[in-house]
Amino acid sequence: MDLEARSLPPNVKSSLLVKLREYKSDLNNFKTEVKRITSGNLNATARDELLEAGRADTLTASADQRSRLMMSTERLGRSTDRVKDSRRTMLETEEIGVSILQDLHGQRQSLLRAHETLHAVDDNVGKSKKILTAMTRRMNRNKWTIGAIITVLVLAIILILYFKLTR
Repeated sequence: MDLEARSLPPNVKSSLLVKLREYKSDLNNFKTEVKRITSGNLNATARDELLEAGRADTLTASADQRSRLMMSTERLGRSTDRVKDSRRTMLETEEIGVSILQDLHGQRQSLLRAHETLHAVDDNVGKSKKILTAMTRRMNRNKWTIGAIITVLVLAIILILYFKLTR
């Protein structure tokens, strides 16, 4: 990696060489730590101390994970409850909507029947008006006819009296 980093252009080369040096020093530190641990020079208390530190980290991480898991479970439970409530509300709303639509349908049918009845009444009123107009004309004609007959009869009576009295 060192050879490849040296063969790159200068603007990239410097940053990669710095990182490479850091990685090398970390690698050397890890090697010395592994040698120290694997060698018999390390006493049992240091080994136990190291292992207990790892367990503590594991227990801390486990507790942290457990708390995050519990929080996630609680959030999921609340979300599930909200979804159930929303679904229940949606179903209630749908039932109300269906009920309203049925009521509106019934009202529409009532209005249509009232409209048909109104047209029938309007037709009947038109027929009645024609009949009343015809009856009025006949009544007027009958009045004139009776008036003419009465006039003729009165004239006939006057004429008969004239001829009987003059003779």
